[in-house]
Amino acid sequence: MIDRYSRPAMKKVWSDENKYQKWLDVELAVAEAWTEEGVIPLEDMERLRPVQYNHQRMMELFETTRHDVTAFLSSITEGIGPEGRWLHLGMTSSDMLDTAQSLQMVEAGQLLQQELAQAIEVLEVQAVAYKDTIMMGRTHGVHAEPMTFGLKLALWREELRRQQERLVAACESIRVGKISGAVGTHATIQPSVEDTVCRRLGLEVAPVSNQVIQRDRYAHFIGTLALIAASLEKFATEVRTLQRTELHEVEEPFGQGQTGSSSMPHKRNPELAERICGLARLIRGNSITALENVALWGERDISHSSAERIILPDSCLALDYILSIFTRIVKDLRVNSDRMWDNVESSRGLVFSQRVLLALVDKGMGREDAYKVVQRNAMRSWDTKADFRDLLRADDEARDCLPGEELEELFDYGYYTRYVDETFQRIGLLPAGVAAGKQ
Repeated sequence: MIDRYSRPAMKKVWSDENKYQKWLDVELAVAEAWTEEGVIPLEDMERLRPVQYNHQRMMELFETTRHDVTAFLSSITEGIGPEGRWLHLGMTSSDMLDTAQSLQMVEAGQLLQQELAQAIEVLEVQAVAYKDTIMMGRTHGVHAEPMTFGLKLALWREELRRQQERLVAACESIRVGKISGAVGTHATIQPSVEDTVCRRLGLEVAPVSNQVIQRDRYAHFIGTLALIAASLEKFATEVRTLQRTELHEVEEPFGQGQTGSSSMPHKRNPELAERICGLARLIRGNSITALENVALWGERDISHSSAERIILPDSCLALDYILSIFTRIVKDLRVNSDRMWDNVESSRGLVFSQRVLLALVDKGMGREDAYKVVQRNAMRSWDTKADFRDLLRADDEARDCLPGEELEELFDYGYYTRYVDETFQRIGLLPAGVAAGKQ
């Protein structure tokens, strides 16, 4: 991932320095386990504990070996004595590589869980703040019925809570190590060594393996990141929609001195939300590659390896980045409640059509007849821009069935939001039985 979209903590997780340190951690953990088994003399293990790899020498050796693991090991053993023979004892490269990579993914997953928790927290604050801010609900992009902006944010919060549960499960799925030899038989390194290594490293043991940790685990992890990214794109798309000039109900933060266009000084574009959408697509694409990597030949090939060098760090870096952007957007979102109200009223009362229909039916009018009464006035309102409520007041059939106050009582926006508090109580954003004050 390019630096523009890489945040320091996640970038450090996927740095070469951290990767090679994890390699060394695994190699030394295996050596410690062999020492416990009585295979490596204690005095040799004491000389191994402070060893370090030499990155520059490793790169020089790689030019000849074309194998990063052998170059890595040689960069260590060249500088020590005969105790170096104990490194990598009984192991295959993937024992070290996959176990170390699990440690990296666990670190990355912890950072992502922290970012996701922050996004949820900000959504909770804003959902409560705008719980009673009325706005138009839209289906097919067309006015449907009124709702509140806080309810929309509460919906997003619940979706991210589901994603939070998925991420925890996915991180647990990849929190495994594998030290079982060339094809997973433990022929050259017994299960007790694997148990000790994983315990030392804070991993679970993959109960059965071949030469690699199975890539369905990786696909689960990357697929979960893709799901989270899909939700973020959904939310960002809504921000973009509501920021359109014709709606202008919200705006993402726009800083002092920021410019939206090189040629049009008036522009305040939703470029943060658009960035979320673009990078979310990248992550979803990586999930397809992760799925393709599940099917390897026999006990292992390396068709997955080159792709994982890209999709694992890039997916984690991109999601970390867009989670932080989303949190910033929600925290500093400009909410134009007056414009929301203007847009509600802009349909001239048409939102009450269903309520009038049900009231006519309740008064004894046949549903088909009631539908015709409401629809003809609704269509006239669309075509002439007359207020739907005034048209009903002047309609003989409607007025005869719903005289005076009975008709007027139907034109109450509070009808549509009267259960919002109950919804907030259901999801734990309001105490049970307690209604928050109106905004």
